Amino acid sequence: MTEQHRLAALSGAGVSIWLDDLSRERLTSGNLATLVRDRYVVGVTSNPTIFAKALERAKDYNEQVRALAARGASVSDAIREITVADVQEACDVFSGTWETTEQVDGRVSLEVDPTLAHDTEATVAQALDLWKTVDRPNLLVKIPATEQGLPAITRALAEAVCVNVTLIFSVERYRAVMDAYLAGLEQAAANGHQLRPLVSVASFFVSRVDTEIDKRLEAIGTEQALALRGKAGVANSRLAYAAFQETFAGPRWAALAAKGARPQRPLWASTGVKNPNYPDTLYVTELVVPNTVNTMPEATLNAFADHGEVHGDRVTGTGAAAQALFDQLTGVGIDLDDVFRVLEDEGVQKFETSWNELIESVQGQLDCAQQGGAERS
Repeated sequence: MTEQHRLAALSGAGVSIWLDDLSRERLTSGNLATLVRDRYVVGVTSNPTIFAKALERAKDYNEQVRALAARGASVSDAIREITVADVQEACDVFSGTWETTEQVDGRVSLEVDPTLAHDTEATVAQALDLWKTVDRPNLLVKIPATEQGLPAITRALAEAVCVNVTLIFSVERYRAVMDAYLAGLEQAAANGHQLRPLVSVASFFVSRVDTEIDKRLEAIGTEQALALRGKAGVANSRLAYAAFQETFAGPRWAALAAKGARPQRPLWASTGVKNPNYPDTLYVTELVVPNTVNTMPEATLNAFADHGEVHGDRVTGTGAAAQALFDQLTGVGIDLDDVFRVLEDEGVQKFETSWNELIESVQGQLDCAQQGGAERS
């Protein structure tokens, strides 16, 4: 089977392939457009870590940074303009996909400032501002699924902002996210907005769950515990999909669907395998199911194109088996509530750290550009 056939099979199974990366280089080189044309990529996600890495390649942003420095832009304004410019161009690359998929795919995500993860009001304000500033209908504004983020999700949707809910680790929190989505649609309808254009995904993290639980299983060290390694991430996602099917089959959803609403698709995030002992396509092959998104680092995309396999729907009807696995985890001493609390706290902290690195990088580039300008004058 050729690379294109493997990716075609994945797409044909109902999985939307999104790239978990964005940079100026991908845009100017035509790499992103090539992935759209040849690799069945129908969307892109970004986050503070991705932008921090992109900005390390200063030469890709030199011209814009010099212009920003020349007019005395602050570091916050510079970051905003740089990231917005990349997202706008990426949205334009995907405009055709957005049209041909009836506005479902062709989406590009831009995250609110992660330091606002526990501030509902500031998150809502920035979400609305980013939506207006980017000014592209295929944007998704990323809002973290913290307790304070949940009402922000509802309020952004109520104002007709399309949302990618990020940093979801537990099924319990995922249910709260879906409830926030339905509430947002209900408020949007009450505000006079058409529901059909509103699109949202719920980013359910996979590999980080295995990383945290495997560490705890190895600390326990029993044969029974060690036998459970590498299974929690997929099982957790399968439980999430069962919750998705339940939520979007009830009477509350039926009333919204009658008004043109679309379901909030699960998005499998963090699908790059962290443990080299596991198959590098594990979180793609084992999570094939219609009406989902799998956002992959390019290495995972390439691995699947090279040797990935599609064995049909690997998720529907697996909820009972997944729950049995979680019961086993509890039985050997894994505190799942603590696992998910740690993962959320670490997820927010990692993005905050990347955001601070982004600030330092851009400030350094602005300083360098200003000094260069002073030397030339």
